[in-house]
Amino acid sequence: MKTVALAMTDQEERADAIRTISGFVHGYSIEATRPSADDIAGLGGIVPKGTSVYVSAVPTQREDEAVEHASRLRRAGFEPVPHIAVRAFASANEIDRFLARLAADAGVRQVLVIAGDRDPPAGSLRSALDVIDSGLLQRHGVLEAGIAGYPEGHPRIPGHELDRALADKIATAEATGLRLHIVTQFCFDADAIIGWIRRLRDFGFDVPVRIGLAGPTSLPTLMRYASRCGVPASVHGLARHAGLMRQLFAMSAPDALVRALAAERERLGDVQAHFFSFGGLARTARWASAVELGHIALEPGQGFRVEPAG
Repeated sequence: MKTVALAMTDQEERADAIRTISGFVHGYSIEATRPSADDIAGLGGIVPKGTSVYVSAVPTQREDEAVEHASRLRRAGFEPVPHIAVRAFASANEIDRFLARLAADAGVRQVLVIAGDRDPPAGSLRSALDVIDSGLLQRHGVLEAGIAGYPEGHPRIPGHELDRALADKIATAEATGLRLHIVTQFCFDADAIIGWIRRLRDFGFDVPVRIGLAGPTSLPTLMRYASRCGVPASVHGLARHAGLMRQLFAMSAPDALVRALAAERERLGDVQAHFFSFGGLARTARWASAVELGHIALEPGQGFRVEPAG
């Protein structure tokens, strides 16, 4: 009888762990770069309607293309969240026109405002705060804006400047009645993410945080994006998470990272998962949706594997 009781306890603990992981991923958002019409159509059978789909700002992307991506997502039943890379615009008038088109053609109600990497900037605008403080977002019906967070810091901006800029953006949004959330840069270190969010809460900021995670991706692709985005990463560092060195060219998922974050979720305030689709939009969506539905099996150690729906 004692053996049966222990087995039942173990089963209950595993079921609780799966529910915790599923709960953390519930309501996830996903990020795409230049999603094609087929990409967006393919999401229809995978991702719940109303899911927020963020659309990256690409330096070579034309305004028409960005508006079309947002419009297709809206028509497909998703919530488009285009990036506004401030330094890419020559003037506030250009941003004003872009927002007007996003509102008219795609009913955009949320955007992610980032400074962008263009150096020198195309015009006089230099930071996300310039747009948050301008009133342009509210003028075009934007109800909520995302801003960037950096759990491992930024390669070109000192930590104290990041802290000050974040506090200024939060204060300005509150003063102007704009809802705000933070989307963190993807990171491979659960301790760094947890520590950063706890520090944010210790400062008294209860802003919702979408935790950036790299979806299922091959290690070479992941390394390429990490280098491009300035994420502190190395083969050795990546290998510590999710068994990324098991097979160099196999698809590797952020299961260990998700499991660690899920276990801390209740102590982190309002947090949700945000997946970057480096390995492909459909592949990331299938993985995230399976985890959200609890179609997973825990593995020894810290990870889990996605299982086919039964």
